[in-house]
Amino acid sequence: MATLDVCKKECGKIWYRKPNPGSDGIVVSITNTVSSSLSSDVTRKIRFLHLAFNVTGDSFVAGDCHGTIYLFDLHKNRFSVVQRTGSPCTALAFTLRRRTEFLVAMSDYSLKCFDTNSKEMVAWMKGHDAAIQDISIHASGRYALTACCHYAQLWDLDTFQRKRKLNIKGNVGITKVFFLPLSNTIMTCFKDDSIFAWESDSLSCKYQLHTPEDKSPHFKTFTASKDGRLLVGGGRSRFLHMWSLETRKLLRIVQLPSKVTCVKQLEFLPDAFDSSAALVLGVLSQDGIMRFIRIDSCKLIFDVGSLDNRILNVSVSSTRRIVAVMDNGDVNVYSTEALTDDLTRPPLPLVSVVDKNQKLKKVKVAVKPSKVNVMAETTRLNSAPTELPEGLNMNRLLAILHEYGEYPAKYRMFIWRSILRLPENHSAYGALVDKGTHPRYEKLHEKFPIKSRKLLRVLQRVLSSLAHWAPIFGETDYLPMIAFPFVKLFQNNQLICFEVIAAILVNWCQHWFEYFPNPPINMLSIIENVLAYHDKELLQHFVANGVTSQVYAWPLLETLFSEVLTRDEWLRLMDNLFSNHPAMLLMVTVAYCIASRRPLIHCCEFDDFKYFFHHRNSVDIRQVLKETYHLIDTTPDELNPLTFLDPFEPLTHEQYPVFNKYPKFIVDYQIQERERIRQEEQEYLQQRTVALEFEKETLQRQTQEEAWYRQQQLLLAAEEKRRQLIVTEEEKLANQRTRLSAMNRELKLKEMQLLDSTRRKFISYQQQQKEAELARLDDDLRHKVKLRDSETKAAVDEAEIKNMELHLQNKMFEQELHRDYVTKSHQQKADYSDYLRRVDLEGSTYTMPARDTEKAFREAGGSSGSSQQESLQSRSRAEVEKQLRLDQLEQQTKTAKLQYLHEENHKLEETIEELMGTLAKYQPGATAQSVGSAGADQSNNDPQWIQAQLGATQQKVNRLQQTQEQIFERLRELNSNNAAALATSVSEDMSTEVASSCLNASTNTDTSTQFSLDRGRQSFEERERNLMAEVRRMRQNLAKEALHKEPPPAYALS
Repeated sequence: MATLDVCKKECGKIWYRKPNPGSDGIVVSITNTVSSSLSSDVTRKIRFLHLAFNVTGDSFVAGDCHGTIYLFDLHKNRFSVVQRTGSPCTALAFTLRRRTEFLVAMSDYSLKCFDTNSKEMVAWMKGHDAAIQDISIHASGRYALTACCHYAQLWDLDTFQRKRKLNIKGNVGITKVFFLPLSNTIMTCFKDDSIFAWESDSLSCKYQLHTPEDKSPHFKTFTASKDGRLLVGGGRSRFLHMWSLETRKLLRIVQLPSKVTCVKQLEFLPDAFDSSAALVLGVLSQDGIMRFIRIDSCKLIFDVGSLDNRILNVSVSSTRRIVAVMDNGDVNVYSTEALTDDLTRPPLPLVSVVDKNQKLKKVKVAVKPSKVNVMAETTRLNSAPTELPEGLNMNRLLAILHEYGEYPAKYRMFIWRSILRLPENHSAYGALVDKGTHPRYEKLHEKFPIKSRKLLRVLQRVLSSLAHWAPIFGETDYLPMIAFPFVKLFQNNQLICFEVIAAILVNWCQHWFEYFPNPPINMLSIIENVLAYHDKELLQHFVANGVTSQVYAWPLLETLFSEVLTRDEWLRLMDNLFSNHPAMLLMVTVAYCIASRRPLIHCCEFDDFKYFFHHRNSVDIRQVLKETYHLIDTTPDELNPLTFLDPFEPLTHEQYPVFNKYPKFIVDYQIQERERIRQEEQEYLQQRTVALEFEKETLQRQTQEEAWYRQQQLLLAAEEKRRQLIVTEEEKLANQRTRLSAMNRELKLKEMQLLDSTRRKFISYQQQQKEAELARLDDDLRHKVKLRDSETKAAVDEAEIKNMELHLQNKMFEQELHRDYVTKSHQQKADYSDYLRRVDLEGSTYTMPARDTEKAFREAGGSSGSSQQESLQSRSRAEVEKQLRLDQLEQQTKTAKLQYLHEENHKLEETIEELMGTLAKYQPGATAQSVGSAGADQSNNDPQWIQAQLGATQQKVNRLQQTQEQIFERLRELNSNNAAALATSVSEDMSTEVASSCLNASTNTDTSTQFSLDRGRQSFEERERNLMAEVRRMRQNLAKEALHKEPPPAYALS
C-alpha cells in the first residue's frame, strides 16, 4: 500500500513504485496535512469531503473542506491542484460531454464548471436557494440535474443555462433525483417514499414504481444498473427494494444482516466481462462498512472499511476501482481484484475446452465427423490473437461457437466487444456527435419510415457520425440498411453501435468502395468465380435467365443478410462472421445460393430471382454455415477470398483511423453535385415559392376585382331598393308622426288629469294628516285637563278632610274648655297679651307669601308676554307655548289655593295648641301659688261675663268657618271656569289656524289668521288679570280678618 500526502503540493506523482494492495485492498491512501501555526511539530488534517470519477474511470476529482479541488489520474500516475474555490463543496460531477470539465456545487448554493486543463472557471450558474445535495449527469453528458431539499433544476451544459425547474406541490421534500443510464428518463423519489419516472424532454410522467404498503421503507438512496434495467433503493431499514425497470414491478426485497439499520449509499460494481451487467451491489451502511453482495444469490462477496476507519461516501468507476472518503478525512483507493477473485473469474464454460493439438474431453454432445474439418480450419479463418481483452481466450470462444453454432445470448454483446477489440473512444465519438446531423440524413424519415422515434433518432445520429468520419458514408445509399440491425441491437449504447459498424465497414467491407458509386465488382467477381467452381450448373442457370451477381449476391451483401434472415439467424451469422476472417462474408453469400439451389433452379422469371434475394426463405442457417466452412476448406487458394482480403484490424484508440479507400474525386464530385443540386433545388423552391405567391396574389387580385364588381352591382341594386324603401318609410313616418302627435296630446291630457287628481289626493291626505294631528292634540289636552282636575279635586278633598278633623278637634277642645272655664279665667290677661303678639307675627308671615305669589304672577305675566311675541314665528310653536302658559296658570292657581288652605290649617292648629295649653294650665295638679293667684284674678269676674265671652268666641269661630267655606267655593268656581274657558279658547284658536292654513295655502300672508291669534291672546290676558285680582282680594280679606280678630275671652275662676 502506498501513501500520498498532498500537503502544499501543486502537482506530483501519486506513487513512486507501483503499489501492491494489501489484504484490505487499499492501493493508495491520500491525505492532506498542514503544520499548525503554533508549532511546526504539530500537524492537522484537512478533510476531503466529496469525489467523483470521470467517464473512463482512469481519473477522479476530490474536494476538501478548504475548497481545494484535486485531480488524480490513476492511469498516468499524476495528481494536480485544479482549483482553489475558497469554500467547501457539497457535490461533484465529472462525466460531462467535454471530458476535461467537471461541476462543483458550492456552499453558497451556486454551481460552477471548471476545466482541468486550463484550470479556469468555465461557467457560474446560480438559481438555488438551498444547498445542492446531488448532481446527476445525462448519459450524453449534455444535461445535468441538481437537486436540493425542496426542488430540482435541469441545466443545459452546452449553454450553461437553466432549462427547467422541477417544483414540488405541497410540503413533500425530495429524497433523490437522477438520470437513468442510457435513457432520457428522470427518476424522482420523494420523502413520502413515492417514486416516479419522468420524460426529460417534456417532463411528462411515464410511470410510477409502487412500494409495499405494509411498512414504509423511508428511502434515502438509490442506484440503477449500467444497462438501466434494475433500480435498487434503500433507507432507514435493513431491507433493499429491487425493481425491474422493464416490467416496472418489484422483483425482490433483500434483507441485510442485523448489524445494518440504515443504508447510506448504493453503488453497482461493473462486471469484469460485461460492464453493463449488474450482478454485484455495494451497500454502505450506518456503521461505515460497505458490503458487496451478489443480487442474484444474495451472497456477501467482500466488504470495505471497518469500525475503526469508517467510510463516509464512495465512488465506483467503470474500471471497477473504488475510491472512498474515510471518517478521518483521507481518501482510499481500493482494488477489487485484491479483495476477491470471484469478480475476475470468467463464467463456467458450457463445453469442454478444445486446444489446437488436443481432442475434446468429456463432450456431452456427440461430435459429428464434419466438425473435425471445421476445427482444422480454425487457424486459417481466425488470425486474431489468442488472448482477448477482459480475460477472454479466442480458442475457447471458437470451441463454444463450433459446438453450439452461436454464443450465449447473455454474453453475446460482451463477446463481440472483446472479439472486435473496440477502443470505446468517448471523446472522438463525442466530437463527431457534436457536429450535428449530416445534411444527407436530415430527411431520413422520409426514405426510411420507422415507427419508433427513438430508434429513428439513434439511427440518424449514428449515420451522421459515420458521414462526418468519412465523407463517402454520406453518399452511400445502402449504409442505413447495414446499420439498422446494429442500431436496433445497441440502441441504448450508441458508442458501441458506432464502433461495431465502423469495424464492419473497415474489415468486412474491404474494397467495396473502389468502384463507387457502382457495386463492388471485384468482390462480386470473386463470389461469381467461387460459385462457378463449386456449382457451375447454378451459375449457368443464372446466366441463362439474365441474373448477374448484382442480383443474387449484392442484395445479400448490402444488407448483411438482414432482409433474408430472422433475428436469431442473423445473430448466429454475426457470431460466426465476427469470430472468423472477413473473407467469410463472401463465402456465406455463395453458401446461401448453393443452399437455396433447388428453388432457384425452378425460377425462370427475372422478378422471381429479385424477390427471392430480397425476402426471407425457408433456408436453414445452420446448413448455410456448414456449407460455408466446407467452401472455405475446399476452395483453392487462387479463388479463395482469404487470398485477396486482409485479416481483421481493430479500430485505433483515442482517434478513429482514416478511411480513404474510395475514389475521392468521385465522392467529391458527388458531394459538389449534390450541393449544387441542393442549391438549385433551394433556388427552384424559392422561385417556385415566389411564383406561387405571385400566382396566388394574381388570383387573389382577380377574385377581389370580380368580387368588387359584383359588390358594386349589388350596391346599385341595393341603393335603388333602399331609395324605394326610404320613400315608403317616409310616408309611413309621416303617418306615424300624425298619430304620434295625437297620441301625445291625449297623453298630455291624461297626464294633466293624473296630476290634478294626484294633487287633490295629496291635499286631502295633508288635510287628513292635520286633522288627525289636531285630534291627537285635543285628546292630549282633554287628558291633561282631566288629570289636573282629578289632582285638584284630590287636594281639595284632602284639605276639606283635614279641615273637618280640625273642626272636630276644635269642638272637642271647646267642650273641655266649657268644663274647665272656671280654672282658666285667671290667665285671661296673659293669654290676651300673648295673643296680640302672635297676631302681629302671623300678619308679617302672611305678607311675605302674598308678595311671593304676586311676584310669581308677574313673572308668569312677563313670560306670557314674551311668549306672545315668539308665537308669531311659527304656528306649531304658538300652540305649544299656549299650552305651557295654561299649565303655568293652573299650577299657580293650585299653588295659591293650597297656600291658603295651608295657612288656614296652620292657624287652626295654633288655635288648638293654644286651647290645649290653656287646658293644661287648668288641670287638677296645679300648684297652690297658681291657684291662689288665679283665684285672686278671677274674683273680680262673675259668671255672666265669662258666659258672654264664650258666646262671642263661638260667634267668631262660626264666622271664620263660613268665610273659609265661601273662599273654597269661590276657588272651585274660578278653577272650573278658567279651565273651561282656556280649553275652549285654545281649541278655537287651533281650529281657526288649521282651517286658515288649509284654505290659504297658496298665499304668503293672511290677516284673518293674525286677527284670530290676537283675539285669543287678549281674551287670555284678560282672564289672567281677573284671576290675579281675585287672588289679591282674597289675600287682603284674610289679612284684614287676621288683624281685626278679637282675642279669646278670659275666664275667671270661681
